[in-house]
Amino acid sequence: MEKDMNQYLSKAEVLIEALPYIQRFNRKIIVIKYGGSAMMNDELKKNVIADAVLLKLVGFKPIIVHGGGKEISRWVNKVGMEARFVNGLRVTDAPTMEIAEMVLNKVNKSLVQMVQELGVKAVGISGKDGGLLKVKKKYSNGEDIGFVGEITEVTPKILYDLLEKDFLPIVCPIGMDEDYNTYNINADDAACEIAKAVNAEKLAFLTDIEGVYKDPEDPDTLISELTCEEAHALIEEGFIGGGMLPKLNNCIEAIENGVSRVHILDGRIPHCLLLEIFTNKGIGTAILGSEESRYYHE
Repeated sequence: MEKDMNQYLSKAEVLIEALPYIQRFNRKIIVIKYGGSAMMNDELKKNVIADAVLLKLVGFKPIIVHGGGKEISRWVNKVGMEARFVNGLRVTDAPTMEIAEMVLNKVNKSLVQMVQELGVKAVGISGKDGGLLKVKKKYSNGEDIGFVGEITEVTPKILYDLLEKDFLPIVCPIGMDEDYNTYNINADDAACEIAKAVNAEKLAFLTDIEGVYKDPEDPDTLISELTCEEAHALIEEGFIGGGMLPKLNNCIEAIENGVSRVHILDGRIPHCLLLEIFTNKGIGTAILGSEESRYYHE
């Protein structure tokens, strides 16, 4: 009986610990970039969607921006095509673009279905809808990589309309240029630009790593929080490289353009969003403005 009571008390303590965070972010917009391995594992997918639904139900205003690169590659191979990359970026010719849009829309509607199964209304859109994401052709060190878009403008009215009507928007990163050609967009870039446009309180990147390391070879060097100034210094000193470099630059840009805090989380950890947002110690890495304090008890 005493053991059961201790378990109940532990659960109550977790809820009490979450209270100041619920109060702090009530009615605030949170952009969640969802991608990586967490999209390929059905159990992790359920956890991520359950987290987003819980955030919605306790008064937050989540917007999910999802990727689908691994699923696109799977379908490209499935139809007998070969994926090509230039400087780490997928070359997206017209047939690949057709497959990418098909796959991303399929992923999008599956996420809508999962949210609605949990009792929350969701609407899936792409950057084409309502002119949400306008792009221009992106080049990689001067090389043509096909229908890959660089965002030039975000028109967030459709997102505000959906949030006002109590929907959870789920966005796939497809946009159009001024001639209405369709382009694939890096999902990290899309999430960052959307977060800036809606003045989000938080932007969370679900990734395949635990966070930002000073030394990627040493797990003990995980950095739990960084200011923009500290992040700039890490980059200038050469500690950040590979795929983390553009991600961290996106984080810095978001903070410098009005987003209060950005989180880099390991999407492979069940309920990582809830652990980061609702607990005093959190997990992953938080990047914040110089005036922001991460832990409210401090």
